[in-house]
Amino acid sequence: MNIVYSAFRGHFSDSPRAIYEALLALGADSPAAGATHTWMAAPHLRDTFPADVATVEFGSPQSIAALESADIVVSNDHIPLDWEKRPGATYLQTWHGTPLKRIHNDVLWAPEGRLSYLEHDIARWDLLLSPNRASTERLRKAFGFSGPIHETGLPRNDLLSSPRAGEVRAEVRADLGITDDQKVVLYTPTWRDDLVFKKTGPQDFEFPVDLDDFTARLGTDHVLLLRLHNMVMDRLEIVEGSVVRDVCSHPDIRDLYLAADILVTDYSSTMFDFAITGRPILFFTYDLDYFRDELRGFYFDLAEAAPTPLLRTSKELVEAIADVDAIMTERAEAYARFRETFTHLEDGAATRRVLALLFPSDDNNTEGDENRADL
Repeated sequence: MNIVYSAFRGHFSDSPRAIYEALLALGADSPAAGATHTWMAAPHLRDTFPADVATVEFGSPQSIAALESADIVVSNDHIPLDWEKRPGATYLQTWHGTPLKRIHNDVLWAPEGRLSYLEHDIARWDLLLSPNRASTERLRKAFGFSGPIHETGLPRNDLLSSPRAGEVRAEVRADLGITDDQKVVLYTPTWRDDLVFKKTGPQDFEFPVDLDDFTARLGTDHVLLLRLHNMVMDRLEIVEGSVVRDVCSHPDIRDLYLAADILVTDYSSTMFDFAITGRPILFFTYDLDYFRDELRGFYFDLAEAAPTPLLRTSKELVEAIADVDAIMTERAEAYARFRETFTHLEDGAATRRVLALLFPSDDNNTEGDENRADL
């Protein structure tokens, strides 16, 4: 059996990584025991893969050959390559988060030809995962996918509920040089379609946080970790001694969730993942009207659903970070509703449910039927 994995077009991360690691951990008891595992790796990211992981360069003839000989393909995003799926092969599309932003056919604008090209990949999908019941029909409509959609939760998030969570938190903070008494603010802004595709700005990313105010108000006991979206390649140049730490090259964001004490985001699906931790989430939505009404569009009213108020200026953000405990106390009911809506399947067992889909057996078909939906 040949299994090929792809995450964000060449990363070693996300739900494909969780599925791969679970299969290896099962060893001889794995339903894929003896299988050949191959990862597609971007050239500049090959060094981030463990040394014992077999890779092929994403987009190379070798990667096409691997895909076309695969019995199972596991990906968390479109694979925008020209290849023919082997008859009898299974393509599992995990996708990569709960959609607040409109995606694929539902977006307000996309470059000419981009969506039609990606349709070729959607046509190969056999199984699609949904992270929660709120997302299922949105995913079906956006992708025009007529196959089965399984509500399993996301395998990448199982670690957040794992007994190992505290251990991983300590390890990551130590690796980043963060002390126990420092408060970690993880900033995860999403990408802007116009900056990436239309090149309307000097960079693919704008940094809207006033760092002088951040440092003056919060001091050195607060550390700001910057994690940009994988679509954004032109990153901010971090000045030595800055309160900002660039963690864009960290292999997997799930580890950073555990290391963080507060998440700051705008419209990124990281908000739904981080809610599993129960820790504070702040929303820095400085371009809300433009992003919502012109650039991308939303599936629901963020202001109504968000567990904390939307913040429009850097000053408001810094003040909210300083007063985050009071905000969380005041908004406890809203946060509980948010978690109930978007994290009801995130119980640490998503990977187990997905393996039961990929490798069905009588035991698997009986166990866990109440935890998934084939829609």
